Amino acid sequence: MSMAKKLQRLKKHIVREEPPASKQEPPEGIRFWDVWESAGAELFELDGEYCITRETHYALDAAHGFYTFKDAKKTIDQWSAFDSYHPLSAKGFQPSDLFFFDIETTGLSGTGSVIFLLGTARIHENQVTVKQYFLPSPGNETALYAKFLQETDYTTLVTYNGKSFDWPQVKSRHTFVRDKVPALPAFGHFDLYHASRRLFKHTMESVKLVNVEKGHLGLERVNDVPGHLAPIIYFDFLERGDPEGVLQVMKHNERDILSLITLYTHISRLVLDERALVDDQTALEVGKWFEASGNSAAAKESFEKSTASRQEEVALDAAFRLAMQLKREQSFEAAVSLFTRVRESNGDRSIEAAIELAKVYEHKWKDIPKALRETEWALEQKLEKEAITCALEHRLHRLEKKLSK
Repeated sequence: MSMAKKLQRLKKHIVREEPPASKQEPPEGIRFWDVWESAGAELFELDGEYCITRETHYALDAAHGFYTFKDAKKTIDQWSAFDSYHPLSAKGFQPSDLFFFDIETTGLSGTGSVIFLLGTARIHENQVTVKQYFLPSPGNETALYAKFLQETDYTTLVTYNGKSFDWPQVKSRHTFVRDKVPALPAFGHFDLYHASRRLFKHTMESVKLVNVEKGHLGLERVNDVPGHLAPIIYFDFLERGDPEGVLQVMKHNERDILSLITLYTHISRLVLDERALVDDQTALEVGKWFEASGNSAAAKESFEKSTASRQEEVALDAAFRLAMQLKREQSFEAAVSLFTRVRESNGDRSIEAAIELAKVYEHKWKDIPKALRETEWALEQKLEKEAITCALEHRLHRLEKKLSK
């Protein structure tokens, strides 16, 4: 065999040493890159602009507060069995369709406010991935939004006050680079701030995320950078280049995002499983949420249970709301029974109940004396609104005329 053929046969057994991968060099102006690298940061470059990205992973059995991320995944899947409408329903979604989203900015509003950190978390099959996109200086927003939009193929955002703050800020800053980056896609939006106000306002003065964490999620932050210091830390970074403080802000942002997963899990369980309800007032608030969402059947079921509450205020509010539903359903006997219970309590809703009784007696049962009695009783109470007094006086005169005929 010729030497050429022998070499050809041995060729496939030759192991070549690959040249070492070239180390990523930071652009001029980004100092302390070794600190960034030790924190798991990477660079993204686009047409001479840069952003810094960081990715963190958590196992599904890792806990954040009262729940693990596996609990979150299971809860999102449970929405598929929910037959009614609810504003936070994830029915038809996969857990990975939800993008938990939070930002850090240099100010609260205005065109001069810059977003310097975009953070997202996503629940995958085997892990939770947190991705953060950092602006090393204000002149690099094209790279920041290009990278963010390239990797965030979201269906639904989950935020905390994101409808009023986070996303309007993103839209505002995106306008400056929209000719160079992809358009902002359409998406659904679950804003957990409004959900927290609805469910927890009776238990706390402020529903700031950190307060909700402590009061309802089993979380208390230790060694956390307060959010209001984030702009100061960013401006210090722009001056000195040292990322130590910024990395703490990124950790704060990461905690915020992970708390959104826990909070969505907790609120979903309050809606989906009555066994998760810890007090009667919260149970009533869930029913009121169904009512406001137009889900009458679920609201009615919730109010029926709340009328048995040992807390009189809760029971009477539920009774009035249930009576209103029964009235709309033409179930007047049952409605009048509940309205009477509320009226005789002399509670906060007794005047409203008397007015509703007068309406039923007059218009449905043609019982003018009873309608007149309820109207007179209501006028004898301390009425705070002049409009209510005028309406009742008008009703009284009409009823008196009917009775005199």
